[in-house]
Order: sequence, then C-alpha cells, then structure tokens
Amino acid sequence: MLMSPSTMPGWTSVILIALGSACACAAILWTLLRTGLAWRLATDIPNDRSLHTRPTPRVGGWGIVPVVIVATLIVAPHLWLAALCAAVLAAVSQIDDRRGLPARVRFAAHLAAVAIFVWAHPAHAPLWLLAALSFLLLWLVNLYNFMDGADGLAGGMTLFGFAGYAAGAALTAHPSPELTWASAAVAGAAAGFLVFNFHPAKIFLGDAGSIPLGFLAGAFGYWGWSEGVWPIWFPALVFSPFIGDASVTLLRRLLRGEKIWQAHCEHYYQRMVQYGLGHSKTAILWYAVMAAGIVLAVVLLGWPSAFQWCSVGAWVIVLVLIGIGVDSRWRRFRIADSEQPEV
Repeated sequence: MLMSPSTMPGWTSVILIALGSACACAAILWTLLRTGLAWRLATDIPNDRSLHTRPTPRVGGWGIVPVVIVATLIVAPHLWLAALCAAVLAAVSQIDDRRGLPARVRFAAHLAAVAIFVWAHPAHAPLWLLAALSFLLLWLVNLYNFMDGADGLAGGMTLFGFAGYAAGAALTAHPSPELTWASAAVAGAAAGFLVFNFHPAKIFLGDAGSIPLGFLAGAFGYWGWSEGVWPIWFPALVFSPFIGDASVTLLRRLLRGEKIWQAHCEHYYQRMVQYGLGHSKTAILWYAVMAAGIVLAVVLLGWPSAFQWCSVGAWVIVLVLIGIGVDSRWRRFRIADSEQPEV
C-alpha cells in the first residue's frame, strides 16, 4: 500500500535539500578546479585499460562526501553512524588515491564499516540472513568502485538510485522522512558532481567518492529494510543494473581464474563505450534502464508480496536479455575489428 500525499514527507523540503546539496557540491568542485587544487589532491593517469585519454582529477568525493555527511547529520540524525562510517571510508580511500594501500587494509576498513553498521542496527532475522546481507553490503561497497569507469555513469547511477530511495521511503506504507531526506541529499550531491563529470568529464569520482557512496547505497538499503520502510528486494531492484553488471563480470573473471582486483575492460558499460556508443550514449542508456527499474520498484510497493517477487524475477530476465544483447554486439564488433586490414 502506498501513502496518500497528505501523509508523505513534504516534497518542498525534499526538493530544497536536493537543490542545496547539488549547489554545495558543485561549488566545492568548482573551487577545487578553479584553484588548481584538484590536480594536487589526486589525478587519474590513463593506461591501456582506461576509457579516457587525458589525466583527470579524481576528486569527486571531495565534493560529494562532505555535503552528504553534513546533510545526513542535520536531516537524518538516526543515520549518524552511516555518515560516520562513510567519512572513515572516504579518509581511507583518499589515502589510497594518493599513496596506495594494500588490498588487505582497504578490505579490512570496508568489512569493519559494514560489520559495525549491521551490529548497531540489528534486524529481527536469522543469523544466516544477516550474514548474507552483510556480504551483499560489502559487495556494494566495492562494486561501486568497479563501475566508476565511464563519464557520467557512477554519478548518474547515484543520482537515480538515491532519488529512487527517496521516493520509496516517502511513498511506502511506512514512510521514513529521515531516510527520504538523507537520500535526497545524496541524490542532490550527485547532481552537483554530474555537472563536472558528464562527458567530457572534468572530474572523476575516485575511490574517496565511490567507496563511501557504495557503502551508503548498502547502508541506507539495509536500514530501510530493518526499520520496515521497504521490502528486502527494494534496494537490490533500485541498483539492479549496477549489481548485475559488476556481479556477472566478476563471476566471469573468477571462472577464468583471473585476478578480479586488477584493472580490465570487460564490464558491459565498457564494452558499450568501446563498440561505438561512446560515453554519453552509454550513460543515457544506463539512466533509462535504471529509471525503469526504479519506477517498477516504487510501483510494486503497493502490490501484494507474491506479485512483487514475480515482477522482480521478470525484471531480472529483462536485464539478462539486455546483457545478452550487449555481448552479442560486442562479439560482432570484435570480429569486424579483427578483419580490418593492417595499415
């Protein structure tokens, strides 16, 4: 059952929070670019696995994370621990962006953040389910980083995904104003980042942005479920294109015995860029797919449980068919490319 407009969190406040976050994030990033500080904080140098060709500052997190943390502490005090964990992860990731950290150190920080958050917000569920959800939260932290490789992609997914969270938290039968407002703040900050990240990108997200955002996507989703705001499938459906791409790509590499933490160009979005769609069209197509999934997720909140799960299954089939289509076109592109005469 969806809420009537009279019982929803005020949409004016939601819009103002989103606009304020967007302006604040854009102002910070504009200042970093204008002063040249962005280049000194962290710069991405292209390599043979990159989709870009010019050195680009990786400072998107410097605009998004402070805005999100401050906004969350103000408008959603019950989510203070999520904001604190995100801040710690941003600090660890910034050190990694600047100097590099061993994988075990990074993973330990991610694991600690997830374990502390789940422990502090226990749900009435079997231990095995909480362990499984903790693993999924840990995966979200890292997959966000894997998916930050094309102009406008991760920033756009953040905008759409957290806007979906805000809508779901407001329209569900058990609305949560705090979750609505905090999600709106993240979506707004992502919009401010996209001003500089859409193709051709002037700034990249960087680990200091992607890691905390991945954590918040999982933490907000888990908190919403544990507090009865939305069903367990809702966060997964909202971020399903991201989860599907990263998960299938990882599984393929594992089955081939490859090192999953090494840079590569095998994600579906990377193939789409490479076989001719380019950054802008690839991002827009991803936006359309994610928007469709979010609309479905929000609409399903008002339907019976059995119909919800059937619809989730149908959406998974749709994503599988999209993946098959991308793979098919990628194979044709590779064949055509191999048949080109050498110059």
